[in-house]
Amino acid sequence: MNPDFDVYRLSEDHDALRDAVRNVAEGKIAPYAAEVDANAAFPQSAYDALVASDFHAPHVPEEYDGVGADALATCIVIEEVARVCASSSLIPAVNKLGSMPLLLAGSDELKAKYLTPLAAGTSSFSYGLSEREAGSDTASMRCRATETSDGWVLNGQKSWITNAGVSDFYTVLAVTDPDGDRGSNVSAFVVEKSDPGFTFGAPEKKLGIKGSPTRDLIFDDVHLPADRMVGERGHGLKIALRTLDHTRVTIGAQAVGIAQGALDFSLGYVQERKQFGRHLADFQGLQFMLADMAMKLEAARQLVYAAAARSERDDRDLPFFGAAAKCFASDVAMQVTTDAVQLLGGYGYTQDFPVERMMRDAKITQIYEGTNQIQRVVMARQLLSR
Repeated sequence: MNPDFDVYRLSEDHDALRDAVRNVAEGKIAPYAAEVDANAAFPQSAYDALVASDFHAPHVPEEYDGVGADALATCIVIEEVARVCASSSLIPAVNKLGSMPLLLAGSDELKAKYLTPLAAGTSSFSYGLSEREAGSDTASMRCRATETSDGWVLNGQKSWITNAGVSDFYTVLAVTDPDGDRGSNVSAFVVEKSDPGFTFGAPEKKLGIKGSPTRDLIFDDVHLPADRMVGERGHGLKIALRTLDHTRVTIGAQAVGIAQGALDFSLGYVQERKQFGRHLADFQGLQFMLADMAMKLEAARQLVYAAAARSERDDRDLPFFGAAAKCFASDVAMQVTTDAVQLLGGYGYTQDFPVERMMRDAKITQIYEGTNQIQRVVMARQLLSR
């Protein structure tokens, strides 16, 4: 990790993008956020609004009729949507997560076939890596793809899959060489929702991000043509880990957005609410809380943006910065949203105000795409390998 004092710079286009996304988020997503959470319903209106504005999968390159947004721009989109609705921000975030393996290692034919409808908004992507007994220890997965004369037959399951049942396409990791070396015996495939034998488990009942369905993927003799493999045989885990290096940055962006939403609401509340004849904002103890919230949030944002710049360049130190951005920003989001609930007192603990939802939503950012304990393992390995 060499010193680099120009790791990123927000352009006028980035500023204009933020304004455009914020307008869509506040006008067409925020009004439904509480209802989406209360009903645990997929935010279809948000999806439609994001597709209409080309914010649903901004990372898709122009050659596949996508917007071709850089990594920083994609983070801005996710951040601004998460500021009003974390569930809705998973639409662009998971579309990138699911399709990133294709961008990194897919054939030209595979990219054209699946990225083009993704860019058009007629299809969406999810990512199948974790299993019930293979969460942090991904190399111990049991999902298996058996080679046949004309392709592969997939059997097993994947767990904790975001937007499962909604997405049309799934990048799935499976063992292709049971007797091969651990970590080098896994391959990646694209599975289509319509493939016979592919079904979904019941929706998980979750603490937060309730508008984003989380379900098991179940494979019962699912036949996959040979050309569905992403990259080379046995390279699946390497592709999966490279994918996470890039997409952990977007989870950092989601965490920043959630925290910003909580801070914004808190600022408005303390300037209106009175106790002891004074506005809450006049009390120095609460001013210190707000200052700490904003300071930590801005530090998290800068780290996420620096990591996004490294993602765009595919720098060698991206694994460290991706893990650091995700880890730090999610810890900040949890603290800022908890403090926001505290600032609102009893009201903060009720569903009449959005900060309790933001607090619940923030928690998952410390867990998915690798727990923050795993992020620290990744960072330590990077430091010790220099």
